[in-house]
Amino acid sequence: MKNLNRRNFIKKTSVASAGISAVTILPSAVWGAKVAPSDQVNVAIIGCRNKGFGILKNHLDFEETNCVAMCDVDRNVLEEKATEVRNTYGDSPKLYGDFREMLNQTDIDVVIIGTPDHWHCLNTVYSLQAGKDVYVEKPMANTIEECNIMTRAANYYNRVVQVGQQQRSNQIFIDVMKLIKSGKIGALRKVNIWANFNYGLGADPAMDSQVPEGVDYNMWLGPAPKRPFNQNHFHGSWRHFWNYGGGMFSDWGVHLIDMGLWAKDQVKAPAKVMTFATNNSSFNKKRDTFDTQTAIFPTKDYVINYEMVAGVQEGPYDSMYGVSFIGDYGTIKANRNRYRLIPEWDSKNEKHWAESLEVEGGKDSHSEHVRNFIDCVKSRKTPACPPEVGRVAAIHVHAANIAARIGEPCLNWDDKNNRFTNSETANSYIVPSYRAPWSLPKID
Repeated sequence: MKNLNRRNFIKKTSVASAGISAVTILPSAVWGAKVAPSDQVNVAIIGCRNKGFGILKNHLDFEETNCVAMCDVDRNVLEEKATEVRNTYGDSPKLYGDFREMLNQTDIDVVIIGTPDHWHCLNTVYSLQAGKDVYVEKPMANTIEECNIMTRAANYYNRVVQVGQQQRSNQIFIDVMKLIKSGKIGALRKVNIWANFNYGLGADPAMDSQVPEGVDYNMWLGPAPKRPFNQNHFHGSWRHFWNYGGGMFSDWGVHLIDMGLWAKDQVKAPAKVMTFATNNSSFNKKRDTFDTQTAIFPTKDYVINYEMVAGVQEGPYDSMYGVSFIGDYGTIKANRNRYRLIPEWDSKNEKHWAESLEVEGGKDSHSEHVRNFIDCVKSRKTPACPPEVGRVAAIHVHAANIAARIGEPCLNWDDKNNRFTNSETANSYIVPSYRAPWSLPKID
């Protein structure tokens, strides 16, 4: 049972501030109530440093959750974050350096996966096999086949899996989707997407060095190829190297392309992708990924266009990132914080086709996405972003990155047969090669 920690303190003080009558009317709800053991959710985490720990805190902000286990290959990070959990939430989780040992802990209900992308598949499948529900950060995985395996595993083991594309729980985008599907902007013709951020350039150059004390570097590499330790391949900048991530293009792409797909309730991989990518920045940074990239995804009745420029922080409509939904009657410009509907002018009848709208006050929606997940863990319903949705968004960015890496501007994808139909070179990127002793999971 919880002590007087932050969750209880906030809950009690917020009710007490409403007046003494609130305490008198609902004394048990304010001072004495405890979540029944049957309604509690015991949470564990693999990968504690950054986004994963933020998602853990989003879980622990809800009264019915308990942190019972934490795992990280960096002992320094692990102990620092475990101390924060104890001090802030009153929980005393068991600590692990190997996630496989952690999964033997029988009281775990949910596993949060906040590791680098190249670990997502193994972390997820092992957790599902151990009977745990999973919240896995995005992109869902680092290759197309890993996404396929994770989707099959979630269904085979009949567990709840939420992919961390939290815009599916964002009220701004929920409202935008309602507007589009109600016909307010007429037929949707095009979705323009942009993402411009400094961090996409990668890290400052650094020499290979000794592994920091307390870090199990061999475990951090896991299934990725062996290489000497280098700080710019490690904490904070790993995603700019193909062995571990897909750069800023995939990091933001799965969020924003997902909105373009959601607008038409499309849960299909792209049949075609046209891509141009290069490294045009003059700044001296280390990365494998691209700093300037454009991808076009034609569909049956509309087109999605995604443009990314790393190293700058300016974009259309004074926003570093966003989505523009273009229809016959108007255009909706949206990001996580606001949207604006700009109607087209009907010159014949001298009127606007739609009503002008402007709404602000949205937020990043991590908490709402976690709340949806916890509710689905209890109800066993499908969450806001199940593996099928995460998989399709990931295939879009992976297909574009593959085209860019091999220098083929147009690739055709056959989702049924899991292959590109016009490039055997591209097909060699679908299935990753794991470093021994790790092997790609097989789902019967």
